[in-house]
Amino acid sequence: MVKITSVGQVYVKILYWGMAGSGKTTIVDTLHRLTKEIQKDIDPFGDLTKISMASGATLYFDRGIFQSTKQNSRGKVFYHVYTVAGQRRFSPLRKKIFKGTDGVIFTVDSQTHFFEDNIESLKELKNIARGKLIREIPFIVMLNKQDLREKIGKEEFKQVLIDENLWYEPDHELYMQNPIIYTTCALYEQRNNIYRSFSECARRTGLYHDYEFTNLFPLIPPDSPNG
Repeated sequence: MVKITSVGQVYVKILYWGMAGSGKTTIVDTLHRLTKEIQKDIDPFGDLTKISMASGATLYFDRGIFQSTKQNSRGKVFYHVYTVAGQRRFSPLRKKIFKGTDGVIFTVDSQTHFFEDNIESLKELKNIARGKLIREIPFIVMLNKQDLREKIGKEEFKQVLIDENLWYEPDHELYMQNPIIYTTCALYEQRNNIYRSFSECARRTGLYHDYEFTNLFPLIPPDSPNG
């Protein structure tokens, strides 16, 4: 949960979750480089921490710390950004890393032949979250690798969310908290919606917890080039 220290510093934990190879590490790499090279509402705070296998796949987690460039009356705001290892055998580790999460960005490998693998990852997340997704924890979806052919589309994955009770009709009390589905490409040279999806998750986290840092991430217009 969001933590506020005695000196007013605010700590927020945002977690990238998804199947193995969906691009979570590349997303955090691109977010780190993007906010380091281009002025945004956050700056990287130190280097990324990666615990990976020889193949480059995440073994335990990746972590990056970002500090808001805007100040509020509470003090500095730090975003602790984590990824999870996506391989099936690391399920106990994912459960451990999920603890204390304030916002989730679900990363989909958009290649159509991984459709069922993405659903399996989503169901595991639902099980670990125990009904808190959307209701207590803001939930954003990234359809990553949209630069490839034969990819999953927004409407297809929206139906998955409906089937999993993670999408609500206009008359439902949680309708306004429905996840935004972003189509993304994590590669730095082709980056698309990497910063926008993070900033929306951070903004919603503030709204959920009713803290003054909600205005640190104003809503980015749909046609904004903010990556």
